[in-house]
Amino acid sequence: MIVREELRNLGLHETSIELGVVEITEDLTPDLRSKLNSNLAKSGLQLLDDKKSVLINKIKTVIIEMIHYSDDIPNVNYSDYISEKLNYDYTYLSNIFSEVKGTTIQHFIIMHKIEKVKELLLYDQLNLSEIAYKLHYSSVAHLSNQFKKITGLSPSFFKKMGMKRTKNLEEI
Repeated sequence: MIVREELRNLGLHETSIELGVVEITEDLTPDLRSKLNSNLAKSGLQLLDDKKSVLINKIKTVIIEMIHYSDDIPNVNYSDYISEKLNYDYTYLSNIFSEVKGTTIQHFIIMHKIEKVKELLLYDQLNLSEIAYKLHYSSVAHLSNQFKKITGLSPSFFKKMGMKRTKNLEEI
């Protein structure tokens, strides 16, 4: 919506708007490009020209949607899922991601899974076994080890801290 509005405000016409990619009928002059970039920035968006940056953005979006906004994380290899969603060979995607971001896709996925675990722990609707199952960890021990490696805390200690913080906020 925001992108379409900004394009129309500048007299530009899109032929398609998809996951992070917009095709327009006109050629962008440097002045129009600058105005569009400036207008998008006001909404927290950015104009990417570099094909690698666009692809990295798509990879990140697929992972974030898969982990944070999907009711069920697909029960397939993440590499297969990402490759299928973006219609690229996973090795190619992995190499570009590592080259540009300085980290692996796998590490990016782990970081987001741990953020999702934190969120689920604080919601206090699922126990650790249910969270491990929901996020396709092989075991609670695996989830706990990964959580501690990333956060420095055990999931149970993190949950206690979060509950204590929530309780303190309610007293204010």
